[in-house]
Amino acid sequence: MEIRTEKILGDLEEKLNFMSLLGIKYFIKPVPSEQPEYADYNALEQDILNCRKCPLFRSRKYAVPGEGNLKADLMFVGEAPGHDEDIQGKPFVGKAGQLLTKIINAMEFKREEVYITNILKCRPPNNRNPNQDEIDCCKDYLYKQISFIRPRVIVTLGNVPTHFFIPLKEGITALRGKFFEFDQIQIMPTFHPSYLIRNERDKTRRKMVWEDMKKVMALLGKK
Repeated sequence: MEIRTEKILGDLEEKLNFMSLLGIKYFIKPVPSEQPEYADYNALEQDILNCRKCPLFRSRKYAVPGEGNLKADLMFVGEAPGHDEDIQGKPFVGKAGQLLTKIINAMEFKREEVYITNILKCRPPNNRNPNQDEIDCCKDYLYKQISFIRPRVIVTLGNVPTHFFIPLKEGITALRGKFFEFDQIQIMPTFHPSYLIRNERDKTRRKMVWEDMKKVMALLGKK
């Protein structure tokens, strides 16, 4: 048994070294979903709209599943709906959403060509960050959305969604601009549009986001 274990560890080390030579720094295995299998996306969406898994359903007006192309190569994931999203039942429709749409258009995509969603599907009170219990209740919905869409790239907007996919201690400033892998999907962390709006005078951050998006465009064959 000890000899077999040593061989397995040796094979694993060899594989990791090979992946490192290819430039792959991290491989993150997705957590298996505990959600039931869905025959189609509409059934999943209805479950999200009617969800009562956590107390956030009591304060929401609408759950916000997400929207866009179900065959999209590119997905954007934020942390949770805000005030405008809660009222309209659509993701990223406030000021941050308007900026995100401009970024998407600058990438030579139309908004309806990509898929946009959040980790949480209901708005936390006062737009606070999601807590871990809420994320645990909601995460399987996101896993299922990803399994339906199978995008080539997921852009994570801000710290919360970035750490959802990349369980490292570094913050968004250190992680942004680098590709990570999740279930054979490339993850590109970048700053949340609301952060750019709050720091509007800091043009450096906007340039950094654009550099991140140019890498995504290159991977997708846009430039």
